[in-house]
Amino acid sequence: MLQSLPPANNPGLQVHAAPTATAALPAGQGSLAVSARFGRDLPQINGGLHWRVYRTEQNGVPRLVKEEKGPAPTFTLPHGPYVISVGFGLANVTKAVQVRGETAKDVFEIPAGGLRIEGRVGDARIPQGQISFELYKGSQFEPGDKRPIATAIMTGDVVLLPEGTYHIVSNYGDANSTVRSDIRVEVGKLTDTTINHRAAIITLKLVNDRGGEARANTQWSVLTPGGDVIKESIGAFPRVILAEGEYRVVARNDNKTFEGEFRVVNGVDREVEVIAR
Repeated sequence: MLQSLPPANNPGLQVHAAPTATAALPAGQGSLAVSARFGRDLPQINGGLHWRVYRTEQNGVPRLVKEEKGPAPTFTLPHGPYVISVGFGLANVTKAVQVRGETAKDVFEIPAGGLRIEGRVGDARIPQGQISFELYKGSQFEPGDKRPIATAIMTGDVVLLPEGTYHIVSNYGDANSTVRSDIRVEVGKLTDTTINHRAAIITLKLVNDRGGEARANTQWSVLTPGGDVIKESIGAFPRVILAEGEYRVVARNDNKTFEGEFRVVNGVDREVEVIAR
């Protein structure tokens, strides 16, 4: 179950002890103890919660009056109507409550789970920093809003989400190695997902002869066989991550242009030399 994850594995989760009422409540005030669980007959959520208490002003505008990040806080409030909002990552539940003289308890049900993603090429795990993920609501095949709900997700990040179907866009490098995958997040569970890329890291070199020194200050363009530009860079040894397939490369140096062709094989990182002739 997701709630069993130790905080050390997810430093964003903060666990605080609930305050204990030891004195009588002041006149005109009541006490509200709140907690959250994944659903009826499911475990209590013991971290990662963000509570907000609002009171509606006479002009109808809600005003934030209390805020807490503990798993089961107790709020002492003047009598009257309030709106309690609790967030668990990207999941959120809001409920209207009435505070009276007595101490009351309320349990919020948040049908949510966690998602953790990593990328691989063959059996090799893609290192942190070389791959990132975007998350969208619904299947990639469904019509509708295609704006991401979370971006720049890194390997090992735990994203907390309402239960449901989502799709991941995985970007390995910044060229054309992109994979789309549908996943389902279940209530109270951490879903570990592996995205498999078919790609390799290519290092480009412009040389006078095979195996020679790379020429500096070279401008590079990597293109599809049809001539569409995929990646441009400048340098003696630019590295580019490319999906497997056929490519053309154009190198410009000292007002001269040189071309070559190469093939990317899944998982085979290598150098590609362009001969300056």
